[in-house]
Amino acid sequence: MTPEFWQRPTLDDLKQILASVSRDDVDNLRGAERLDLSVPAEVTTTRGNTVSAMTREISRTGIGLLHKGIVSPGEVTIKLASETREFEYRVALEWCHPCSNGMFMSGGRFLGKSEPSL
Repeated sequence: MTPEFWQRPTLDDLKQILASVSRDDVDNLRGAERLDLSVPAEVTTTRGNTVSAMTREISRTGIGLLHKGIVSPGEVTIKLASETREFEYRVALEWCHPCSNGMFMSGGRFLGKSEPSL
């Protein structure tokens, strides 16, 4: 695989994928209100693999992501960063499905903030 395969999806990639996905009544099945959020993220698996991603949405209970390459469901660490702060959360990734252009959408629920590494 070429190095470009693992690069973070662009905002245009995210917009294109979201435009092709129907949200119909799925929004009504959610227990928590979701907010659209498009910021760079990194997903680190329990095996130590890191996948660059973009967030799609976030709620009090979970997060949705867009990335290149499949990520197996299970516990992962997700890092989000703003210009002034970095956030790291443990997430139970519950699903990962392919979509167009070799991209994958995934989603999971928050397990809590990660413990600072020593």
